[in-house]
Amino acid sequence: MNSRCGTLQGIAFIDSTHLKVCKNIRIPRPKTFVSQAGRGKSSTGWFYGFKWHLVVNDQGEILSLCVTAGNVDDRKPVPKRVKSLIGKLFGDRGHISKKLTIDTAQ
Repeated sequence: MNSRCGTLQGIAFIDSTHLKVCKNIRIPRPKTFVSQAGRGKSSTGWFYGFKWHLVVNDQGEILSLCVTAGNVDDRKPVPKRVKSLIGKLFGDRGHISKKLTIDTAQ
């Protein structure tokens, strides 16, 4: 996958989306991915599964990606995903924190 990643143009965007493993009615009794998936909440409600964390450039090419359990905070994978980036990074409120702003500014 890394060989297919795009090139950095100076502007990047970060976001995440959920990947449901089962329907919401079955959340209390999951049988698939019990040790890997997690119960999380997005802007559209509760889900059981995973989260895709993507960093793309201004042309929509993927620069970096990772998959985490659904209950992982959106800010946790950010430092590793943007370590090699140079330029501006834009994200929604779920990816912003004072600590990340200070760490990436240095």
